[in-house]
Amino acid sequence: MTYFPAKLLAGYRNFMSGRYIDERERYRVLAENGQKPHTLLIACCDSRAAPETIFDCGPGELFVVRNIANMVPPYEPDSQFHGTSAALEYAIQVLKIRDIVVMGHGRCGGIQAALDPTLEPLSPGDFIGKWIGLVRPAASQIQSNDLMTASERQTALERVSIRNSIANLASFPFIKTLTEKGELSVHGAWFDISSGELWVMNEKGDFMRPDLEAELAPLQEDEAPAP
Repeated sequence: MTYFPAKLLAGYRNFMSGRYIDERERYRVLAENGQKPHTLLIACCDSRAAPETIFDCGPGELFVVRNIANMVPPYEPDSQFHGTSAALEYAIQVLKIRDIVVMGHGRCGGIQAALDPTLEPLSPGDFIGKWIGLVRPAASQIQSNDLMTASERQTALERVSIRNSIANLASFPFIKTLTEKGELSVHGAWFDISSGELWVMNEKGDFMRPDLEAELAPLQEDEAPAP
C-alpha cells in the first residue's frame, strides 16, 4: 500500500489547528451558501507562483485555473477534452465572475521549453510539446532575435504569451459578448519569483509596476470607518 505523503498530513494537521480554527465560520458559510469568488485567475502550475499566496486571498475568493505556462487555448468546440475552456465556461456562465486575470511569471519552465528548438518529447503523447505549440509562432520570432540575451527572450515570451492568451479569451463568444458590453474585464499580470515584483498589463499591452498607494487609495477610503 502506498501511504499518503507525510508532508501533506503534517500540513493538514497545522491547518486544522491553526487557520481552520480562525476561519471556521467562513468555511461553514461557503459550505452552506456556495462559492462566490470575485476573480477568475489563470495561472501556471509552477509551485513557486501560487495565486492565493501572492494575492493574500482566503477560501472562496479566487477561482483558479492552473496549467502549464498559464495559457488559454482558442475557442474550439470539438470532441476533444478542454479543461481550461470548461473552467472558463463555468466561471463566467455559472459563477458570474466579471474579472479575469491571466498571470504569468518569471523563469517559467513551459516558456523555456517553447524557446528550446532541441526539446525532445517527454513521452509518446508529447502533451507538453503540443500544449506549448500555442506560443510556438511567437517563440520562433523571439528566438531569432540575436540582440536579446537568453533571459530577455524568456521574459519577452512570458509576457507575449499573456497577451496571446488574452487574445484567445476574446475568441470565446460568451466572453466576447460580455467584454463588449463592459460587463467583463480581462487583465494581464506577470510575477517575478526572484524579487516578488508584480507587473500589470495596461490597455496598450505594456507591462507596468502598479502604484499601489494610488491604486488602493479609493479602496482604503471605502473601508475607512464613518466619523
